[in-house]
Amino acid sequence: MKICKKCIQPDSRPGIYFDKNGVCGACLWEEEKKIIDWDARYKELQNIAKWAKENSTGNYDCAIGVSGGKDSTKQALTSRDRLGLRCLLVNSEPTGITEIGKHNIENLKNLGFDVISLRPNPIVMKKLVRRDFFKYINPVKITEYSLWASTYIVAEKFNIPLIIQGENPGLTLGASNTGVGTDSNAMKANELNTIAKDWREYLEVDGIKEEDLYFFRYNREILEKNGCKAIWLNYFLKEFTNHENAIFSREHGLQWRREDFDHESIGTYSQYFQLDTDSTQVNQLLKFIKFGFGQCMDHACYDFREGRITRKEAIELVLKLDGKCSDVYIKKFCDYIDITQEEFWKTADKFRGSMWSKDVDGEWKNEIRHILETESNV
Repeated sequence: MKICKKCIQPDSRPGIYFDKNGVCGACLWEEEKKIIDWDARYKELQNIAKWAKENSTGNYDCAIGVSGGKDSTKQALTSRDRLGLRCLLVNSEPTGITEIGKHNIENLKNLGFDVISLRPNPIVMKKLVRRDFFKYINPVKITEYSLWASTYIVAEKFNIPLIIQGENPGLTLGASNTGVGTDSNAMKANELNTIAKDWREYLEVDGIKEEDLYFFRYNREILEKNGCKAIWLNYFLKEFTNHENAIFSREHGLQWRREDFDHESIGTYSQYFQLDTDSTQVNQLLKFIKFGFGQCMDHACYDFREGRITRKEAIELVLKLDGKCSDVYIKKFCDYIDITQEEFWKTADKFRGSMWSKDVDGEWKNEIRHILETESNV
């Protein structure tokens, strides 16, 4: 196991890239951002917007996938108010949407947009979430399929020439060893690590037929044949960062978590990440078990790279919070897929990554944590 020489991101992230000096792809992107000609990039974006308006044959120039959160609010307002595009927003409603999530998607609608909200059959979804928990210990895997596919499906059906997505994880997470790469082409979203497997694997679930999976896949070949384009907005905008988007979106009505929220209940200190469903908290716990790090690691690395905290502070936050999750969220998830908490933990332990081992007392120990503790004590 190793961690980035600049930030503290571990090499257990799927698709992560490290250079010969031990620096992760996300830190390399931050350095690259300092020398990019952002004026030229923005002109390129304006030309794409101009192309979309010239090639629009219907009511909309672009389709934008939205949750109502910080990134999608930034995408929508940038596309309409700066680029002059006629936007159709596409919302794939998550299972168990939170009150903050409801507020934020309504806020985005009330900022003056047409919005299509999609929710796949909840009975089908429950079966697929349960299957992904036992097969991959990734209960939000199938929701990623519908989250991404919805916008592309709508763009095809409405003959919309341009799809605008937020951030390319090949850049912001350094996960460039996946199909999405590090360029601006978001048509390759179906090659994201989480959803790159063939959707037909879900046909093995009892009672699931091909027609049940309509909202879980998009036809990239048809879209490309029709001349549709899809872009990652963060490729073109220097200011497209988690923190900047959060500040911008709060100024336009986005609601964050309260300042006094219980950090340990969700395993992070951030007020503005992943607000729309509580299933995130359980999934991040399971990510911690499978890959040795959770969402606090992600958030601390973002803040370190952007200069808001020191490396030492990042390590302290991760050691304190990473992998924490309230029993309230675990019980809610277990009730949802009809399993006991004992079965939950028994299954989770089967997927512990190679960074985990048991000490002489039978307690699980995490090598990534050990590396951070060692560095913290130096």
